[in-house]
Amino acid sequence: MHFSFFQQPYPSRRSPVLGLRGAVATSQPLAALAGIRMLLAGGNAVDAAIATAAALTVVEPTSNGLGSDAFALVWDGHKLHGLNGSGRTPQALTPEVFARRGLHQVPSEGWLPITVPGAISAWVELAHRFGSMPLTEVLRPAIEYAEQGSPVSPVIAGYWKAAERRFRRWAEAGAPTDSSGDLVHPFSETFLVNGRAPRPGEVFRCPDLGRSLRLIAESKGEAFYRGGLAERIASWAAATGGFITRDDLARHRAEWVEPISTSYRGFDIWEIPPNGQGLAALMALNILEGFDMARLPHLSAHQLHLLIEALKLSFADAYAYIADPAVASVPTEALLDKGYAQARRALIRQPQTWRDDGEGEGGCLANPSPTPGLPQRADTVYLCTADGEGRLVSFIQSNYMGFGSGVVVPGTGISLQNRGACFTLQEGHPNRLAPGKRPFHTIIPGFISRSGVPLAAFGVMGGDMQPQGHVQVVVGVVDYGLNPQAAIDAPRLRVLGGPAVALESVIPAETARQLARWGHHVRVDPEMAGFGGGQMIWRDPESGVLIAGSEPRKDGAALAL
Repeated sequence: MHFSFFQQPYPSRRSPVLGLRGAVATSQPLAALAGIRMLLAGGNAVDAAIATAAALTVVEPTSNGLGSDAFALVWDGHKLHGLNGSGRTPQALTPEVFARRGLHQVPSEGWLPITVPGAISAWVELAHRFGSMPLTEVLRPAIEYAEQGSPVSPVIAGYWKAAERRFRRWAEAGAPTDSSGDLVHPFSETFLVNGRAPRPGEVFRCPDLGRSLRLIAESKGEAFYRGGLAERIASWAAATGGFITRDDLARHRAEWVEPISTSYRGFDIWEIPPNGQGLAALMALNILEGFDMARLPHLSAHQLHLLIEALKLSFADAYAYIADPAVASVPTEALLDKGYAQARRALIRQPQTWRDDGEGEGGCLANPSPTPGLPQRADTVYLCTADGEGRLVSFIQSNYMGFGSGVVVPGTGISLQNRGACFTLQEGHPNRLAPGKRPFHTIIPGFISRSGVPLAAFGVMGGDMQPQGHVQVVVGVVDYGLNPQAAIDAPRLRVLGGPAVALESVIPAETARQLARWGHHVRVDPEMAGFGGGQMIWRDPESGVLIAGSEPRKDGAALAL
């Protein structure tokens, strides 16, 4: 089980952070510090995770908020638990609503893509089952950041500016209005400074968000789903053409679920089951397990070709079968069958000749448009935490596209997600929108164990980049012995649909040219934002040392004690 974690083939930009008593890794340093404060106060990894998640709603509102969904994988010291904190569509929202408006897909702005927010219910469930501190203490750092202010990080400032442009265009296109103005107005009042996005280093305060966090902490979440905040959300919906009611909010509960997994070269890789897309990562790893990846040079064209083709095949199945299992039949076990993976693996074309450098010849190898198989009976924040008693938490929450739907409930600091945009309106599809249904979900926490021993909590943010990032991080650690920081730093690719693939510009130019010769439509992208943002905490099973890494493509930080 030993890894030469500090002799990796890819030169990492940063060294991993090491500790024994606890660690927190996330995409914003002040949020990571909030989690560390809980550990220093005697709290455990779950307390630290909730504190970090709450702080992120304040210091990184461009990606998440109180109107988010969330998922978690928790190793409690004895067993791995899964938590699905995703919300359902309002009971009044049906496909007929879209048909009457002449819409053939769910839009990304306004009330139509809004599902019931589930993140607060996830915090409450985690605190009730595994936490050791009261929510009034755990949410204190977030409340302080909201009320006293915090400086805006550089990367987050860029996302904020993009959101300002997006919602200004939405308003100009005729966003829904009430007597007081358009729906983007509360967004401007809450999240803009003098009508513009805050600049890097500028202090952002949101006292409305601070008051909402206090109500949530004091009521143990009841205010959000059955109290004063629920009333404000439902009243704003009723006044401005929305669909969420008090009853929709009161019905919501987070759900404990059994994590799903596959074995990859002796390591167990864990994901949340559908309605999340973690299944796509596991399917791709099953396909890749049949290739001797370690024999191929890291970042060689042959290695990346196999990654690309395995991901394309797994996405074809994911988009065909993943849905809310409470409503639709999802053949999860069949899709994870190793025999099924072997059949899918056979569809990948390889170079006709193979050299020691991993390249070789081969003509057109790219599959332009993989189709789903027939299995037999089918903008986000991530954080991970660990404590000195053996607990590990992998947690993710998101509003989806930036600030989500653009709908902000006045006086609350609550920006509502647009997760419903992941539904389809296609008749007969398992992921077709329906009342009380959870959508296909992009956000996925990850976990690694071996022979029942917990090893790592990890995740990668960024829409459909998330399972792609999970696969590339796992391959980096397992096949190439990269330490957590090096695995996160390593250059990434992103399949874009059909034969199109994006490569980070630091991938060697000859590798990109070889992939193009093999039929891939290569786009070299100098912008790192499109390749996700990851974190990982690895616990060495022999020494207990925590090895934490954080994303260089974000404002991320890993801290340890």
